[in-house]
Amino acid sequence: MKGFERKNKYLSLCGLNCALCPMYVGGYCPACGGGEGNQSCRIAACSIGRKVEYCFECGEYPCTRYEGMDDADSFITHKNRRADFERAKRAGTDVYGAEQREKEAILREFLRFDDGRSKSRFCLAVNLLGLDVLREILAETSEAAFSRLSGKEQAAWLTARLRGAAERAGAELRLRKK
Repeated sequence: MKGFERKNKYLSLCGLNCALCPMYVGGYCPACGGGEGNQSCRIAACSIGRKVEYCFECGEYPCTRYEGMDDADSFITHKNRRADFERAKRAGTDVYGAEQREKEAILREFLRFDDGRSKSRFCLAVNLLGLDVLREILAETSEAAFSRLSGKEQAAWLTARLRGAAERAGAELRLRKK
């Protein structure tokens, strides 16, 4: 969208974690405010005049532009959007950004074990699970027993491990469709 650019590609204006989206990871999206090629967005258009980096900085947040936004997911989950905004607001966007950069690094490691069908699931899991759990699972991928598995077995093992962690956290590893 012309005139809309952002420095932070980790947390979008509306609260989505762009760097954990399969479209961004795959190189198909420049992230929120990534310059030319960005889709027109009513929230971005609103922010241009208000000069806010994140919607939570606006006195009118949450406004009518958010009605129904969290009822379904796009390429990325909207399930934690409001909680992520609260975390960024409370901890500060620098701290939140550092956490998201670590999550992106973990995601990129997990994607080494993608069997061609797991990218969206891995993105979703990294979005929804806490850093401690993700670090633990990542550490297990460097163990000798894991390295002896075939590529398909590694993908299946990682998928099962992420599903189990999600179940314990009360999260569901599937996008909600309209």
